Amino acid sequence: MQRSIISIIMASLSDRTTPEVVSYPMKNARMRMLILCLAGTGLIALVLFLAAGTVRYWQAWVYLAVNGIAAVPYVRYLLDNPRLLEARMKAGPTAEQRSVQKGITLLGFISIVVAFIVPGLDDRFGWSNVPPWLVVTGDLLIVAGMLMVYRVVKENPFGAATVGVVEDQRVVSTGPYGVVRNPMYASALVYLIGMPLALGSYWTLIPSALTVLGLVWRLLDEENFLAQNLPGYTEYCTRVRWHLVPLIF
Repeated sequence: MQRSIISIIMASLSDRTTPEVVSYPMKNARMRMLILCLAGTGLIALVLFLAAGTVRYWQAWVYLAVNGIAAVPYVRYLLDNPRLLEARMKAGPTAEQRSVQKGITLLGFISIVVAFIVPGLDDRFGWSNVPPWLVVTGDLLIVAGMLMVYRVVKENPFGAATVGVVEDQRVVSTGPYGVVRNPMYASALVYLIGMPLALGSYWTLIPSALTVLGLVWRLLDEENFLAQNLPGYTEYCTRVRWHLVPLIF
């Protein structure tokens, strides 16, 4: 299964234009993206299985496979769009320009790490008893979250991983942006609900909930920043009321 996932991603690296058209920087960006995906998957697997104290943790194996396959459309789209690829790869606390976002991103990173340690410990000590049908439900939410991410990046060519405004940026109000103001964070919300269930751990809902609170803090600050720095964003907010979840928030 893991070999087939790698094969699919490797296929997406094949040039769709002549070698003369594809620049070396673009090829390097593609390779960095591939390495990051594989290294990230390997690191998550290492954390899960070390915390569990065993590789006989079937929920983790299924999660890794489902997550890898569900991410293929998103990764493939980024590999075919160099500008968006570069924007999405600039992420993390050091990539943020403003102190508040550096802090939010750092706290979010810590909560995500904890969210991968807790399910392994949960499996080791038997804290939760999540039925298989609920594990499958979690995996389906993982797929839904990743497909939502793919839909969002297709709709928004300015979808950077950091908070800021770039040259020629415009307000995007079509597709999922016509439903909520922050569909990328809505995708993360779906994913963060599904992940604890997919990994068979009710206790992981706690760090997932903390991560969601961090997302809310981030999006509110981001909306305030865009209202001040992106022409047309204030008018957009009057048309699209909901921040994250329609009819709720």
